[in-house]
Amino acid sequence: MKVTVIIPTLNEAADIARSVSSAGCAEVIVADGGSRDSTREIASGLGATVMETQRGRGLQMDEAAKTATGDVLVFLHADTMLPEGWFKEIERALVDPGTIAGAFGLRIGSTHPWFRVVEAVVRLRYRALGLIYGDQAIFARKDEFFKAGGFRKLPLMEDVDCVKRLRGLGRVRLLKGSVVTSPRRWEAGGMVGNTLKNGLILALYMAGVPPERLYEIYYGRQ
Repeated sequence: MKVTVIIPTLNEAADIARSVSSAGCAEVIVADGGSRDSTREIASGLGATVMETQRGRGLQMDEAAKTATGDVLVFLHADTMLPEGWFKEIERALVDPGTIAGAFGLRIGSTHPWFRVVEAVVRLRYRALGLIYGDQAIFARKDEFFKAGGFRKLPLMEDVDCVKRLRGLGRVRLLKGSVVTSPRRWEAGGMVGNTLKNGLILALYMAGVPPERLYEIYYGRQ
């Protein structure tokens, strides 16, 4: 089994070294959407293949997937680190031919007790609704990923949309290990407020509100 780790970036100089390094000796493709900091140089210096694409996380990941040489793809956010033993966990999951994709649990890199609540909500979200988000390092067999249509060009929820289509082709599993993601987006938007806003966006998405409108609501643009 060969794995390609794909990391979409835009001005991620502060975090990219940790995410690339967490991939170990796997092929790493950094799909950059026009960074103006040293993201590309840092990633390249650590051995990652860096490609420039148009901006848009789903589009960036999709373009990188087309150049990947691995038969399994892992989509890793730039502020997130894969856990130790991640390769073996994926390998064990894919021994089952019916399993075509999956993701890891989520751990937030902060000791603040509120984040333990967020982590519990993520677990509950999976058990109750089967939902997996991109910050959990989604992985998929490459052929099944393309068969499902890859990531659509959506401004928001491209990860949930893709996993939904993958479920139509086979089993999607949540692994025991957990990625570690930065708390920055919760801290920037307010821990409670950001969590509530995420819940609102999910509820609206499940009610059929278009991703374009969700983007406007999430980022406060009219």
